[in-house]
Amino acid sequence: MGRSHSRSPTMSLGRSVARVRVNSPSLRRKSASNFIENDQEVEFLGNKSQATNFMINIEASGADYDGGDGGGNKVMVVVESTLEAKGALDWALSHTIQAEDTIVLLHVAKPRKRESSKRKRNPRVDELLHSMKNMCQMKKPGVQVEVAKVEGKEKGAIIVEAAKGHQVSLLVLGQRKKSIIWQLMRRLVAKRGGANGGGVVDYCIQNASCMTIAVRRKSNQLGGYLITTKRHKNFWLLA
Repeated sequence: MGRSHSRSPTMSLGRSVARVRVNSPSLRRKSASNFIENDQEVEFLGNKSQATNFMINIEASGADYDGGDGGGNKVMVVVESTLEAKGALDWALSHTIQAEDTIVLLHVAKPRKRESSKRKRNPRVDELLHSMKNMCQMKKPGVQVEVAKVEGKEKGAIIVEAAKGHQVSLLVLGQRKKSIIWQLMRRLVAKRGGANGGGVVDYCIQNASCMTIAVRRKSNQLGGYLITTKRHKNFWLLA
C-alpha cells in the first residue's frame, strides 16, 4: 500500500521549475456525459493522491524570480467588472495566495480618444479596484496588494507584457463559458490555418512567460471550478 502525504497548499519556485500546488477537499470522478458542457472536454484526476494535491509543473522561462523583498511569490489577477473575474480572484485567494505573497490587480482599459485624453479616469474602475483590493485584504490579512492600470487595443498582448514587467510567477484570469457557435468558429479558423481564435485568455495561456491559469466556476448545482492551463483543459476542481 502506497504512502500518502498530506501537504498544505503552497506555491514554490525553483531555479528551473515553477510549481503551483492546489488543494481540493474533495475531487470525485463523475460520468463524463453528465458534465461535458458545450462540447468541451472536461478532465478529471484518476487517483486519490492526485485528488489531494493537484500539482501543475511548468518550465520557468526567463530570469530566476527571487520572490521580491517579502520572500513570497507574486501573483497577477486580471480585474474586470464581471462575475468570471471576481470568481478568478476568489479562487486565487483561496487556493494559491499565501500570507507572504504579493497580489497584483491588473485592469486593462480601451485606449481613450484624443479629445478625451485629458479627462479624468473612469471612477467606476477605481471603485472596482478598491473593492477588489479590500476583498484581498479581508480574505488574506497582511498580504501585499498592488494595483496596475493600463490601456491598449491588444488586450492579450498587454496582459502578457504586464505580467512579464511585474515579474509575476502566476497569472490568473477569469474565463467565460463559450457557446457552441463560438467553438465551431474557432475550430474552423484553426483548420484554415488562421491565427489563434481562442481570444484573450487562450492568448495569455499560450504566450505568457509565467504559469497562466484560466478559472471558471462550475454550475451552482455541481460546484467547484473549471481550470485551464497549457497542460490541462477544463480540469474540474471541486472546492
